[in-house]
Formats: sequence, structure tokens, C-alpha cells
Amino acid sequence: MTDFAAIAPLLEGQAIELPSWAFGNSGTRFKVFGTPGTPRSVQEKITDAATVHRFTGLAPSVALHIPWDLTDDWAALRAHAEEQGVALGTINSNTFQDDDYKHGALTHTDPKVRQKAIDHHFECIDVMHQTGSRDLKIWLAEGSNYAGQADLRGRQDRLAESLATIYERIGEEQRLVLEYKFFEPAFYHTDVPDWGTSYAQVAALGERAVVCLDTGHHAPGTNIEFIVMQLLRLGKLGSFDFNSRFYADDDLIVGSADPFQLFRILFEVIRGGGYGPANPDGHSDVAFMLDQCHNVEEKIPGQIRSVLNVQEMTARALLVDRVALASAQEAGDVLGAHEVFMDAFSTDVRADLAAWREERGLPAHPMRAYAESGYQQQIESSRVGGTQLSWN
Repeated sequence: MTDFAAIAPLLEGQAIELPSWAFGNSGTRFKVFGTPGTPRSVQEKITDAATVHRFTGLAPSVALHIPWDLTDDWAALRAHAEEQGVALGTINSNTFQDDDYKHGALTHTDPKVRQKAIDHHFECIDVMHQTGSRDLKIWLAEGSNYAGQADLRGRQDRLAESLATIYERIGEEQRLVLEYKFFEPAFYHTDVPDWGTSYAQVAALGERAVVCLDTGHHAPGTNIEFIVMQLLRLGKLGSFDFNSRFYADDDLIVGSADPFQLFRILFEVIRGGGYGPANPDGHSDVAFMLDQCHNVEEKIPGQIRSVLNVQEMTARALLVDRVALASAQEAGDVLGAHEVFMDAFSTDVRADLAAWREERGLPAHPMRAYAESGYQQQIESSRVGGTQLSWN
């Protein structure tokens, strides 16, 4: 098996984008829970995200959500992020919290509603120009609940037309990233329910349109690493939203439900060229991002735990002896190949990663260091008054 010293340099460039909304209050369909120290402004969200980066060295950018993170001065927000040591990243649109979108946004039968949704994405692109963001990520809560309620083909046609209009507006260095989700909130059909639909839509747009794979957006038993392989093979895997699920889109800490699945996904990312120095600038085009809601746990430690889980499973996936694996596969040695794979997964890299962090001036144990830092107590005592931010 490959040893840790050999793969350590490959961990240097790992970057996991944090979602601003993970630092606000969240909950279930029935209740949003408040917690002490929750940010009251987008600036405080960014400060908390930067705290995760300071303790881990893994989270150099923050994704924003429009309109949740709207501000009157994007230059000032960008400067604030830079002062905190992070950058502003993916811009996420929102066409699911307006009464006009009850029966669809980019797929709506009314051209005025579709144009309103398109104009919102134009606004997001304007924000991207001011923040320096590369990606516009689109998730659509659109579909129908009953057979016969909607013209399925017509909705796909209108979606294609709307996406094409948005795609024409993005800059040469920007990307349109289309997310998929197999159900919710529409239960009979969802307009972008799977990777195939997302791929079909973005393939028709052009090179700068790609697919976002949210690890929680699949039916039980789905082989997600197969989808990863296929999208990499087709050159259309743009980004990940990492989280864990037990039932559906649970948005739990990544790696908490099924660490082996995370390992398998990351192995396929690495094998397929989606990680590391795949390009002249030393970075892959595949963006790693978290998409999680911390309902009962503290927000910052939840994000620290998440990025550490991704780093740990990345290290294990890099340890797979791919030469030995390929040799066993070609020889038809079923158990031998499986053993090579499982040896890497079973390797405890925590001590090696702790030493790796210390060599780079980071805390060996970020969770412990954060708990001892007093930052949580500081924000709980200082963030009094105002309105805590949440996704609703």
C-alpha cells in the first residue's frame, strides 16, 4: 500500500468551500431552532467561516446565497472576506421562496414568471462580477404532485430555453452549475431529478455548463461513485455538495452516515482526475463544497468536523495502491482487488494528519483547539440583540 509520506504533498491544495447558510439557524419543516452566537449579518457568517479555515487550513472560500446574503456594498463584503483570509465563492440562486414560483420558476407556463426567475439569475451574475465568483449554482424546487397536473415535456423545453438565456449572460471565466434532486418538494415529478437530466440540460448549453452532485440527493442504494465516474468521463462534473443522509436529503455532517461511501466517492474522484493537479494551475475544475444544515449541533464545530472528514477520506483514497489494484483487476482476482481497496480504507491516518497539520502551523486537533479557543463563548456573549439569520 502507498504510504502517507508519498501522498502528503497531494493534500496541500485541498480546498473545501463552506456554505454561508450552514452558520445560520436551521431546522426541520416544522421548526427552525435558534442557538446562541448565531450570525446576524453576512459579515458575521463570513467571520465564522474564516474561523473554520484558521483551524483547519481546508476552507479558503465561502459560498453565498441570494437573496439570503444580499448586501448594499459587495466591494466592502469582498474586502471583509479578504481581511478574514477567505474568498467569496459560488453564488447560489433562489427561486423557491417566492409566491410567484408556486407552480414553477424557470419552467413556469407564464412567460412573465419565467422572466422574473431569469432576471433573478441575471442579478446573481452581476453579484458574481463584483465578488469574483466563478460559479453560478442553480437548484430548482420545481415539479408537480399529481399525474396530469403538468406537461412534462413542455416543462423540460421551457427549462432548456430559460437556462440557455442565463448561460448566454455568464462571463467567459464563469460557469453555470446545475444541481439535481430526485424529489422534494414536488413528489410526482421533479424537473431536474437525476444526473442524466442535469447532464442533458447542461450538455446542450456548452462547455461552461456543468453538473453539481449533492451526495444527499439520491434514492437509497444508489451507487453515487458510478455517477461520479460517468460525469468525470463525460467532462461534466462541476462540483460536489457534500453531506450525509440516512433517509433522504438529511444534510447531515458528511461522512457521519456512511464513511465508506465517502471514501468510495473520493477514490473515484481521484482516479478520474477530479482532484489535484489535473490542470496547469495545479487544481482540478471540480469544486468541493459542503451543503449542510446544523439543526442541533453548534455550527462552527459542525463545519470543522465536516472538512476534517473529507480530508481524512481523501487521504485514505490517495493511499489506494492503484498499480496493485489494476493488476488484480486485470487478473480477475476479485478478492485480491477488494483487499487492496479495503486496506486503504481501513488505514487510520489521523495521527499522520495531525502531524501534517502541525508541520504547517495548524492545530494538530482542530476540534479540540476550537473548543479550547474561547471563540464559541465569545460569539455567544457578544452577539446579543439584532435578528439571527436563518434559511427562512
